[in-house]
Amino acid sequence: MKQFLLTLFSFCAFTSKAQTFKNPDSLFDPTPYGFSHASSVSTPGELVYISGQSGGSGKNHTLSNSFREQTQVALQNIVTVLDSYHLKPENIMKITILIVDHSPEKLTIWNEEIRKIWQNKPFPASTLIPVPKLAINGMLIEVDAIAFKTK
Repeated sequence: MKQFLLTLFSFCAFTSKAQTFKNPDSLFDPTPYGFSHASSVSTPGELVYISGQSGGSGKNHTLSNSFREQTQVALQNIVTVLDSYHLKPENIMKITILIVDHSPEKLTIWNEEIRKIWQNKPFPASTLIPVPKLAINGMLIEVDAIAFKTK
């Protein structure tokens, strides 16, 4: 019986869509802001946890004074980690964004830059947290992510 249930579970898991993104009609449309209300994974695979990536470029972690440039670098760093797993931005299920001295202008920049990475919707589930300071002086943004890799 146990073997039958495991086989049935495996069959159901492998025949279902791996990733689902939801934006219930009764909630506001979050897509103009570059995220989905929820995401789920319903098949066997591997979760990839990507540590917070800053806007520091290169091995020397050089930080620009420009919020846009740091945002571009942080997102490219996420893509670099995804590439090492043979994944794409569409595999990210959840991101968290920390922005120093958050403002409407910084939100506009974030939205413009995330659309360059997520050219195809759906956007991942997302949380943006305004913060007064990050780990290293001069860091203006940090982005972490959880991605899913189908086995």
